Amino acid sequence: MKILITGCNGQLGNEMQLLEAENPQHTYFNTDVAELDITDQQAIEQFVEENAIDGIVNCAAYTAVDKAEENQELCTKLNATAPEYLAAAIEKRGGWMVQISTDYVFDGTNHKPYVESDPVCPNSVYGRTKLAGEEAAQKACRKTMIIRTAWLYSTFGNNFVKTMIRLGKEKPELGVIFDQIGSPTYARDLAVAIFAAINQGIVPGIYHFSNEGVISWYDFTKAIHRIAGITQCHVRPLHTSEYPTPANRPHYSVLDKTKIKQTYGIEIPYWEESLKECIEKL
Repeated sequence: MKILITGCNGQLGNEMQLLEAENPQHTYFNTDVAELDITDQQAIEQFVEENAIDGIVNCAAYTAVDKAEENQELCTKLNATAPEYLAAAIEKRGGWMVQISTDYVFDGTNHKPYVESDPVCPNSVYGRTKLAGEEAAQKACRKTMIIRTAWLYSTFGNNFVKTMIRLGKEKPELGVIFDQIGSPTYARDLAVAIFAAINQGIVPGIYHFSNEGVISWYDFTKAIHRIAGITQCHVRPLHTSEYPTPANRPHYSVLDKTKIKQTYGIEIPYWEESLKECIEKL
């Protein structure tokens, strides 16, 4: 197959590129904004047609959650309009699309892991635009697979793990939120799951993916420092109310992964095993 990967300079896009070598049966077109502007409908249609693309993995998104509150127009373009353009272009070729989404489509008031059929209720610009992107992609392309993920990190780009390692080395003390609960996701593990879906055949629908296990940001930070050998930084637990942000964060964003595990027969690593792997690479 000829596969278009957008957002190739991001965390997930970079991990996808590393795994391409292990999946040499396909031809890949790795693009970021310099190679293909996904907010330009004509450019997308031309690229997909000229390169006879069979499937698209859209790793591109506007992910600056707080800045999104002020940049609603750009956020909507990247998170909602672009997925629609990509999906419409690949539908014309009878192809498939994988659209990456987020736990922010929920408001985080649940007390048990979210399943794919739970009612959505985003309460941030980021969450609303990502939900709009899900709906637009599914409407425009019949073979669309939505994968909602959460707390993404990797050896690439800016993310929580790298920030906590840096701050842990620089500061004697850190305050980190303890009343927001979720599951970290190592981008490489998500990329492995995407390739499993591609190679077995895309089954359209919504899926949830994160690493196994549940933790708070505070506990996650403690684990990052322990594994990275950072001992000199004292980490204090903070309430969300002590650290106000422009965008609302879900207090509970644990995702139930049963559907993706059963559909593709995959095993998902425990968050701490993946965190160790990532920190060793860093």
